[in-house]
Amino acid sequence: MAWQRRNAPVVALGAVLLANAILLLYLGRNLTFIQDTWYFLLYREGTSPDAFLQPHNEHIVAIPVAIEKLLVALFGMSSALPERVVLTLMLLVTAVLVFVYVRRRIGAWPGVIAATLLLFLGPSWSVLIWPFEIVIVGSVMTGVAALLLLERDDRRGDVLACLLLALSVGFSGIGISFAAGAAVDVLLRRRERGLGRAWVPLVPLLLFAGWYLGWGHEAESHFALDNVLRSPIYLLEGVANSIASLLGLSTIDVNDVGEPDWGRPLLVAAIALVIWGQTKRRGFSPRLWPVAAAAASYWLLAGFNYMPGRDAVSGRYGYAGAVFVLLVAAELLRGVRFSRNALLLGGAVTAVAVASNLVAFHDGQRWMEDVSVLSRADTAAIEIAERTVPPSFTLTPEVAGTASILAVEAGRYLEAVREHGSPAYSVDELAAAPETGRRQADVVLGQALPLSTSTQPGSFRAEGAPGCLDAVPGEEIELGPGTARIEVSPGPHADFSLRRFAQESHPVQTAGAEGGAVTLLTIPPDKAPQPWFLLVEAEQPVRVCP
Repeated sequence: MAWQRRNAPVVALGAVLLANAILLLYLGRNLTFIQDTWYFLLYREGTSPDAFLQPHNEHIVAIPVAIEKLLVALFGMSSALPERVVLTLMLLVTAVLVFVYVRRRIGAWPGVIAATLLLFLGPSWSVLIWPFEIVIVGSVMTGVAALLLLERDDRRGDVLACLLLALSVGFSGIGISFAAGAAVDVLLRRRERGLGRAWVPLVPLLLFAGWYLGWGHEAESHFALDNVLRSPIYLLEGVANSIASLLGLSTIDVNDVGEPDWGRPLLVAAIALVIWGQTKRRGFSPRLWPVAAAAASYWLLAGFNYMPGRDAVSGRYGYAGAVFVLLVAAELLRGVRFSRNALLLGGAVTAVAVASNLVAFHDGQRWMEDVSVLSRADTAAIEIAERTVPPSFTLTPEVAGTASILAVEAGRYLEAVREHGSPAYSVDELAAAPETGRRQADVVLGQALPLSTSTQPGSFRAEGAPGCLDAVPGEEIELGPGTARIEVSPGPHADFSLRRFAQESHPVQTAGAEGGAVTLLTIPPDKAPQPWFLLVEAEQPVRVCP
């Protein structure tokens, strides 16, 4: 019985980890590559240093690029499942590390609560289900592990901590914050162990400096004095939002729009509790300062480089922020032993917070699923138009239907597909896809093939050629590859629009033609058997000669 009580928290943690893994993999079952992932897939060719060390959004991303390359080499590009499995494993390991950190300070059950809140952090849904965010999760995972290893107080722990800090920096710039925490640890313990340990934070920082001098300085920077002056406010907003997110009280929507309404009073309450708690205790634990330094530098550095879209309330920044809040809270409560009733209350609060955060989780997953539909449909259109699409044709937001499919250039994409397989819908899958995807595939096809028109004003002849069809208002005319002749009798302007996979609209618009003109509509052949359907809207008679 004693064994069961002693191991109950570990069993509970295992159940939470399993439930989270099942949830994450289930929610991501229909997701594919989107946004920045395409940069890794299409623009990091080869194994030269540049392929790994070129900055991405000002960050070093050497390790995420290496992981993406390895996964594509092993499993191809037809599915995003391998990278989602890697992300899920990283999230689980990070939660376990947070559990260990908290357990060492305030007990196992609070550790389970902390890990659970982190695993179901709904407002940070993008970090939890978008594999690109291993840039964040990887930095946090290795950074927390490094802080734990520093507690060993031996050379082996220092060596491993240095290695993990280097890995943390290799995932993203967040690693600098953990190196800053390690530097504070070295300074605080200089009387016990001397400054000979300075190499622990110095090596990863020098690696980052070498990267910056070689590659990072070429990236666009948003560092500005105004950002520096505003960074303390950025820090407070970030902490407030992280607290609210952990407790299921975030009011930030799926587009990271809103204010940390609950977070601000919660932050004030937290500061008041810290002050009150210190009246009962003799100062702070020395172990607080390394993690506090890491947390403060994380938000301040982010604030220094602020630009629109990188707000402190952003869910992707809230994940690392939540980890720091949990670690700092554990240090502030170090040595406290909670009663059974307090733990039951904490468990109830956790359950309510998780239930609330699952709503944000679902909203984010639904948004990513909608974008994935467009991504698979748009890339399917490029493959269908492979015979004639210009290599430089690019899925801009206007063409793709969303700003969340970036940098997919037809030539690079088709080359990658030939080498690693296709993540796009097949023709049959596209025909059965959601209407949003079918509609956007028509838009992409119209420009990728491309469909073209040539209008000859005043060329209308009363006598129609054999095989011509009269366009009936509201009815479609089926067209195949080739050039169709659209003859508009004298009268007002006529409009022509087309559809192919779409069922509810005619999304491909043409310039139409003035009365008395003849338009030649050319449809290049492609790899799909489905015909096009032309809709003519005109007040006067119009003939279509396929």
